[in-house]
Amino acid sequence: MKHHNVKLSHNMLFNSKGFTLIELLVVLVIIGILAGYVGPRIMGHPEEAKRTMAKAQMSGMETALESYRLDNGSYPSTEQGLQALVEAPGTGKLPRKWREGGYMKKGKVPKDPWDNDYIYLSPGTHSDFDIISYGADGESGGEGKDADVNNWEIE
Repeated sequence: MKHHNVKLSHNMLFNSKGFTLIELLVVLVIIGILAGYVGPRIMGHPEEAKRTMAKAQMSGMETALESYRLDNGSYPSTEQGLQALVEAPGTGKLPRKWREGGYMKKGKVPKDPWDNDYIYLSPGTHSDFDIISYGADGESGGEGKDADVNNWEIE
């Protein structure tokens, strides 16, 4: 019985078929074609991804600002800025019940995806507060990748 098991294992080892070099090359060519076609479609929109990130960050700041208002009766002033979400303001109308630890998860106000500070206005011209990112050029206005991202335009 042992001899039969050894012979069977020996036959399986030497008679098993693997992939030939040609088969492997065909698979690699197919993967290369797919990567060449799909890759640019996924990775070819970095500006769109940055705009989406800015909108997501603004939504998070809007939530933090609402929590701040619920605790303190009003939004931080323009002078106090978004920094009031991570540090208790020392100027202007001082918050009555500023939350220990602040209102932002990571304890800091993020910069926009283009590494600029967000613009905060309270009261805003479009709502109780406005949050603005000036886009890739860092300047008000612009089109395409330079267009501003505004919290009142987020759906």
